[in-house]
Amino acid sequence: MHRTKGSKNKPKTVTADFATQLAEKQSAKDALTAEIASITANINTLKADLKEKKTALKKAEKEVASLEAKKAEAESVVKRLLASGMSADEILEKLK
Repeated sequence: MHRTKGSKNKPKTVTADFATQLAEKQSAKDALTAEIASITANINTLKADLKEKKTALKKAEKEVASLEAKKAEAESVVKRLLASGMSADEILEKLK
């Protein structure tokens, strides 16, 4: 059987400075926590903006639908008046 390379009896040196590693990990944790808080605040702001924009869009859609209905009604009135034999000038006077 082959022997493994390296000595098994090599003394293990522990040079870990746990206090330094702990401080580094704690600062990384604090930085991530602050970044998460910032992103969360940004998301909440964007959610509020999105809600405002959606309500404005709904209001604009209602106004467009109302104007389209009025336009269709006006066109039907004009067609009816033209069919009854009125001139364009008389129709314009009635619309005013």
